[in-house]
Amino acid sequence: MATEISKIRNVGFAGHGGVGKTSLVEAILFAAGAINRLGKVDDGTTTTDFDPDEIKRKISLGTSVAYCDWKGHRLNLIDTPGYGDFVADARGGLRVAGAAVIVVDAVAGVQVQTEKVWKYANEYTLPRAVVINRLDRERADFFRTLEFLQKRLKGRLCPLQLPIGSEAGFKGVVDLVAMKALLTADGKPKEAEIPGEAMDDAKAWREKLMEAVAETDDDLLAKYLEEGSIGEEEMVKALGKAIGQGSLVPVMAASATKGIGVQPLMDLIVKEFPSPADAGPVEGIDPRNKQAVTLAPDPNAPLAAVVFKTIADPHVGKLSLFRVYSGTFKADSQVLNSTRGAKERIGHVGWLMGKTQKAVDSLGPGEIGVVAKLKDTLTGDTLCDEAQPAVLPGIAFPEPSISFAIQPKTRGDEEKISTALHRMTEEDPTLHHHFDPETKQLLVSGMGQLHVETVVERMKRKYNVDVSLLPPRIPYKETVKGRAEVQGKYKKQTGGRGQYGDVWLKVEPLQRGGGFEFVDDTFGGSVPRNFIPSVEKGVRNCMTRGIFAGFPIVDLKVSLYDGSYHDVDSSDMAFQIAASMGLQKGFMEAHPILLEPIMHVEVTAPSDHAGDVIGDLNGRRGRIVGMEPDGEVVSVRAQAPMAEMLTYESALRSMTGGRGGYSMEFSHYEEVPAHLADKVVTAAKAEREKAH
Repeated sequence: MATEISKIRNVGFAGHGGVGKTSLVEAILFAAGAINRLGKVDDGTTTTDFDPDEIKRKISLGTSVAYCDWKGHRLNLIDTPGYGDFVADARGGLRVAGAAVIVVDAVAGVQVQTEKVWKYANEYTLPRAVVINRLDRERADFFRTLEFLQKRLKGRLCPLQLPIGSEAGFKGVVDLVAMKALLTADGKPKEAEIPGEAMDDAKAWREKLMEAVAETDDDLLAKYLEEGSIGEEEMVKALGKAIGQGSLVPVMAASATKGIGVQPLMDLIVKEFPSPADAGPVEGIDPRNKQAVTLAPDPNAPLAAVVFKTIADPHVGKLSLFRVYSGTFKADSQVLNSTRGAKERIGHVGWLMGKTQKAVDSLGPGEIGVVAKLKDTLTGDTLCDEAQPAVLPGIAFPEPSISFAIQPKTRGDEEKISTALHRMTEEDPTLHHHFDPETKQLLVSGMGQLHVETVVERMKRKYNVDVSLLPPRIPYKETVKGRAEVQGKYKKQTGGRGQYGDVWLKVEPLQRGGGFEFVDDTFGGSVPRNFIPSVEKGVRNCMTRGIFAGFPIVDLKVSLYDGSYHDVDSSDMAFQIAASMGLQKGFMEAHPILLEPIMHVEVTAPSDHAGDVIGDLNGRRGRIVGMEPDGEVVSVRAQAPMAEMLTYESALRSMTGGRGGYSMEFSHYEEVPAHLADKVVTAAKAEREKAH
C-alpha cells in the first residue's frame, strides 16, 4: 500500500559527529509513537545505531533509515554519520532527501563536518533547518552558537524559536511566529504565555524575523518598509515559501534527550518542508540513445529508483536501500539496473526501521525502501523499467586519503581476506583495496585511520578473518645517473657440454618516465641473432629484481654492442646469465640512485592555520606549488614525498583541531637525497637478509 506522495517528507539529519543526530531521530520516533521506549546512544539502544561497532564506539558509522507517522504525514528519517572518516556516507543519505536538518551542538557550535555537510546540502540544493541541540548542557549558549552559525555558514539563518531557561534549567521554547511559549515537562510540551523575563527578547527577535521574511519577497519588502510591519497570515505564507525554496534557513532550539523542541521541529517538517511531489520531475539519461528523459513523480509512470546505501550482512546477504523517484516498485518483479545493464529479480521489499524491515507489496514515488539479495547492484545505481530505461545521476564519493598494508595473522587466509574485502567495498564506496605488485602488499585505502581500523574489526567480527595493519611499503625505484661500458661473461665447464655466453653492454640513463630501452648494436654476428632475445630477457629479469637495493629498475637504456659465443656451449640460459652479470656490474659503475614517489597533495584548512600547514609541509620535504584563500578557508597545493606523508593525517588533525582535510594522489618520481637513500638501502638489505 503506497503512501500518498504529497504526505511524504524525506529528511536527512546531518552534522558533525557527537552533536546528537541519532538521539534527535530517536526522540522524533518516540514522540510520534513509532517506538514505545526512548533508546540512548550511551546504552546502545537507539533505533538507527544498531551495528555492533556503532554500539561499541557510541557513534554512527553509516547512514540508516527509520520512519514514523505524524499528523497524517509519513516522515522518512535518514540518520547520517558525522565523524570525518565516515561523513562521506552522508552524501548518499542527502542525495535522496528532500530536505535536511543540520544539527549543531550548543556548546561546540559550528565544527568541521558541519561545514562539509552544509556543502553537500548546497550541492543537492536542499531546503534545510538548523537545530541547536543539547541546550541542557553546561556552558550551552543559544545566542553565541547562532552568531557563530551566521558567520560561518552561507545563507539567511534566522531563529523561529528562542530557548526558555538555560543549561540544566532549559525547559521550553518561545515560538516567534505564534508568539507563544511551549514548556516541556516529562517530554510533553504544553502551550503557555511567554514568561515576562523572555518577553523583551521575544519581541526584538520577532521583529528581526519579520524583516528577514520580508527580504525574501520584493512586494512584501516594499509593504514592510512602508507600513513598518506585515500581517501574521502574510508572514506565515512568505515564511513557508522562503523555507521551501531555501532562501531562509530557520534555526530551532532543542534538547533531544529531554524531548524539548522535538514536536515543534516535527511540525515544521510537515508544514514547511517540500514533499516529493513539490520537488517535481527528475532528469535522467536514456542509456540507449543518451538522450535526456524527464521522470514524473507519478505511480503510473515508468519505474526509476536510486540505491543510496548498501549493507552487507553475512546472515541476510546484501541489503540495498533505495528511493523511488517515479513509477511503482513492486515486490516479486523484475527490474533493470540501467547503470550496469543487468537484470535484477526483486523478492520482498519493505520499509526500514533501523535494522528491522516491514514487508510491503509496493512502494510509490518518493518512498524509501529496502530490497535484499540483488546480484549486481551497488550504491548509486539506478533500478528501472526494462521497457523504458533511464539512468539517474549517481552519487560522487571522495577518493580515499590514507592506505595501510594488511596481512593475515594465520597463513592461508588470503582467500578469505579477498572475499571479505570484496563484500565490504560493495557496502562502502569510500573503501578501496588493491594488490601492489611492486611492494607485494595488499593495500587497503580509506578516509582515515579510524575508518581502516573499523574495517579490520568488521573483517574479524563478520567474516572471521584476523589481519594486522602495517604502514604501506614505499614503492622506490632504482636507476642510474651516469654511463658505463662493461663485459658480462659466463663460462662453466663441467663433464660433457659446458655453458658459454659473453656480452659487452653499454648502460645509460633515460629521461624520467622513459621506461626501458634495449638496443642491439652488434655487427658481424659477434652474438648470433637467435641469442639477442636471450640477452634482453636476462637484462629485463635483472631489472625487475633490482640491483642496488632490490627495487625495480626504470628509466634505463641498455645497448648490446659486442660479445662472443661458442658453437657448442652457448645457450639461451648462458646468454641470459651473462647479460644479468653484465648489467649488475655496469649498473653499479654508472652511479646508481634511488627514486621515490612524489605525491600531489591538496590541503584545506582554516585560514588562521595556513602558516602551520605550510611550515609542516616544508618540514616534510614538500614544495608548495599554490595557495588559494577562499573566505575563512585556505587551500594549499604541494608536492611531497610519499615516505614523508604516511603520518600526515594525524599531524593535520592535531594542527588544525580536526578542521583540516587533504587529498593526495601520485604525481611522479624523483631522486632520493643521498643521505636518506643510504638509510633506505641499508634497511632494504637487512630485510632481504632476514627473509633469506
